[in-house]
Amino acid sequence: MATLMFTHPACLEHDPGEHHPESPARLRAVLAALKAPEFGALARREAPVAEIADIARVHPRDFVEAMLAAVPETGYAGVDADTILSPGSGKAALRAAGAVVAAVDAVVAGEASNAFCAVRPPGHHAEPDRSMGFCLFNNVAIGAARARAVHGLARVAVVDFDVHHGNGTQAAFERDPSLFYASTHQSPLYPGTGARSERGVGNIVNVPLPPMAGSTEFRRAVEASILPALDAFAPDLVMASAGFDAHRRDPLAQLMLVEDDYAWVTERLLECAERHAGGRLVSTLEGGYDLAALGASAAAHVRCLMAA
Repeated sequence: MATLMFTHPACLEHDPGEHHPESPARLRAVLAALKAPEFGALARREAPVAEIADIARVHPRDFVEAMLAAVPETGYAGVDADTILSPGSGKAALRAAGAVVAAVDAVVAGEASNAFCAVRPPGHHAEPDRSMGFCLFNNVAIGAARARAVHGLARVAVVDFDVHHGNGTQAAFERDPSLFYASTHQSPLYPGTGARSERGVGNIVNVPLPPMAGSTEFRRAVEASILPALDAFAPDLVMASAGFDAHRRDPLAQLMLVEDDYAWVTERLLECAERHAGGRLVSTLEGGYDLAALGASAAAHVRCLMAA
């Protein structure tokens, strides 16, 4: 079955400022890379607006309403020093979350084996009651909650290979043994969480990597720590927080991955999804701040999804 891509022009309207690294140019770079002829068979759908009820499975409804009310009519509003709202931020965040919800629906329904959500703002730093780290709502956690509440899937796993630890996803999952979260990330680095000792109720696997670690260390972490735990969990749906800022060219961190590493980890996750989840995998864009590296890495990721 085909791979689906979900995106929406509204995700380009979230503009945290001229010099902010999480710029609309990031999504433009991804979309440009996926316009290459080799992606002609990639089925593309418009991301819908997320229902508040879907977001409220992860974030308290009053928090969601307050965040949307904080979106300015003009200019900017700061959630924190790194997380800035512009007039288009609310619509972008609702489309980003809606993309993952729709991708889960489509994959569970068998309309595609897998899906990629080309959206922003990213989500994995957003904790249930706190937006932070460029993130407003936790898109991947919202999708996981949808899979369980609406589709009755018993066990959902998220694997996060962004260079920063997904503290928000961990916070949403860590007390629920039917959810699994695994992360490779640079340490020390923002947000300062993600130690190996952070294990939740046995459902959290963190593999911090030192600055300048590269392909060998990353692949060893995935093979030795994450994949065995993921197989033992036996998910009904595999989800990926697909951040591409561990690339050697990225300006915000110091890991040394290359495009082939993203293809490799995508293939490993697809294999796990095939073993346990009928091949079902939903991926959503997180970080990546060198535009050329981001586009090439996202292309490597989607190329593997399409080949599954």
